Amino acid sequence: MAPSPAQFEALFNPRGVVVAGASTHPGKFGFVSLHNILASGYEGKVFATNLDGAPVLGINTVPSIDDLPDGEADLVFVCTPKGANPDLLRACARKGITAAFLTSAGYGEAGEQGRADEAELVALCDELGILLAGPNGQGVVSTPVGLCAQIVAPYPPAGSIGVASQSGNFVSSFLNMATATGIGISRAVSAGNAAATTVADYLSWYSTDPATSVGLAYVEGIDDGRAFFDAVRAITPTKPVVLVKGGATAGGARAASSHTGSLATDDRVFDGACRQAGVCRAATVEEAFEAAATLATQPLPSGNRVVVMTTAGGWGVVTADAISRSKVLELVELPEDLLAEVDTLLPPRWSRNNPVDLAGGETRDTIPQVMEMIARHPSVDSIVYLGVGIQSNQAAMMRRGRFYPDHGLERIVEYHERQDARFAQAAADISAATGKPILTATELAVSDPTNAGPATVKATGRVCYASANRAVTALEHLTRYARFRGV
Repeated sequence: MAPSPAQFEALFNPRGVVVAGASTHPGKFGFVSLHNILASGYEGKVFATNLDGAPVLGINTVPSIDDLPDGEADLVFVCTPKGANPDLLRACARKGITAAFLTSAGYGEAGEQGRADEAELVALCDELGILLAGPNGQGVVSTPVGLCAQIVAPYPPAGSIGVASQSGNFVSSFLNMATATGIGISRAVSAGNAAATTVADYLSWYSTDPATSVGLAYVEGIDDGRAFFDAVRAITPTKPVVLVKGGATAGGARAASSHTGSLATDDRVFDGACRQAGVCRAATVEEAFEAAATLATQPLPSGNRVVVMTTAGGWGVVTADAISRSKVLELVELPEDLLAEVDTLLPPRWSRNNPVDLAGGETRDTIPQVMEMIARHPSVDSIVYLGVGIQSNQAAMMRRGRFYPDHGLERIVEYHERQDARFAQAAADISAATGKPILTATELAVSDPTNAGPATVKATGRVCYASANRAVTALEHLTRYARFRGV
C-alpha cells in the first residue's frame, strides 16, 4: 500500500523527530544521527530515547517512547536493534508518529529469515498507519525544514533536486556533488531495502512537491517493473526524472542482490522502458547528477541546434566531434546573417564557422557581445561556451610569483579576474534573457574551483562542467527531455 501524502509530509516536513536508540558514543548511529539533526539547524522539536536516560548532546533523553509527549513528533529515526523494532513501532503509533526511518539491517538483504522478518515489519507498519522508510537505510534529508536525519554526512545546500536511492552511498555521492557545485537538494532519502516505500513512491511524491523540480534516482532492481514505469510515466510530462541503474551487468546484478536484496531486471528491456517513459537514463552517477543539475538550472531548448563558442581552437574541435557523434544534437552551420554580424567584432582570422573560435580577438566586450548575437539568432537553440577562466589562471600564477604586486601586476591581475567573472555572469544573464541554455565548461572547475571563471558560474547557480564532453552529455539529456515534453 503506497504511503499517503500526509505520511510523506510526516517524513519530509515533520513537526518533531525522535531518535530511537540515541547513544553517548560518538561512533554509534544513535549519536551521529542525533548530532546531524541538531547540527543542520532542524526547525522542529527533537526528542531521543536511551535505555539509561543519559543526556546526549544536550538532549534530555527518556528510556522509552512511552515517556514522550503525545502528538509532538511525526517522525522516528530508528537506531535500535532489529528485535526491538516491533514494540518500538507500536509505541510510536500510540504517540501519533506516522513515519519511521529504519537504519536496522538484517532484513531482506540477509536471507530467507530476514525476508520473513521484513514482511512482518511491513504488515505491522500497514496496520499501525506508519510510513516505513528502509530498513537497512542511511537516512533522510529535507532542506526546506533543515532536516539531516542521517547516519553519515553531508548536509547539502538547499535547491530543487529530489534524490531517492536504493544505495545510501549514492545518496552521499549526490549530496557531495551538490556541495561541490552549489546546485542544491530539496529532499533526499536512502530507500534501503525499499520494503514498503519504493523509489517510485518517493519520486511520485516529489512530483507534487513545490520544493522539487527534478527527480534523481539510483536503483539496483525493481520487483514490479510495470508499476515502476507506470509511476514515472505519470511524472515526466511535468517534471523530469533522471535515473542511474546498478546491476546492468551479470556481475553488478550479483552484487546488487547481496547489497539490498534487489533482483536485477533485463537491462535492454529496462532501457527501452526508460525511453518510452521519458526518463533521462544516465550511464554513471556523475552523469546523472549533472543531468539533474542541468535540468534544474537551464531552460529547455526549443530544438537541437548547437553552436560552440571557444577562445581556443582545440577545445572547439573536440567539442564539435562530440556533438557530431551525438544522436540527439546538431552542430548547426552558421547562417550567413549571423556570420556577417560576428564578422564585425572579430579579426579576419576567426574561424568563420561553427565552432566560433574567437582567435584571440577577445576585447573587454567581445565575448558577451558575440555570445548574445549567437543566442538571439533564431537558428540557434543552445550554446556550449569554452575558455572561461584562462585569464584568471594566468592571474593566479602572477599572484604566486615573486614579482607581484609590482610591475603593474596588481592591476592586470584584478583586470583578468574581473573579466572572467564578467564573462561567466554574461553566460547566465544571456541564457536567462533569451530562454536558451548556455553551458560553460572548463577543467578549471576541478583543478582550481576558486578561479574567477568557474567560481562565478557556481555563483550564478549553474554547473561549470569539468570538460566539454560532460557539457555535451548534459545538453543531450536536456534536449532529449525537451523533445519528450514537446517544447
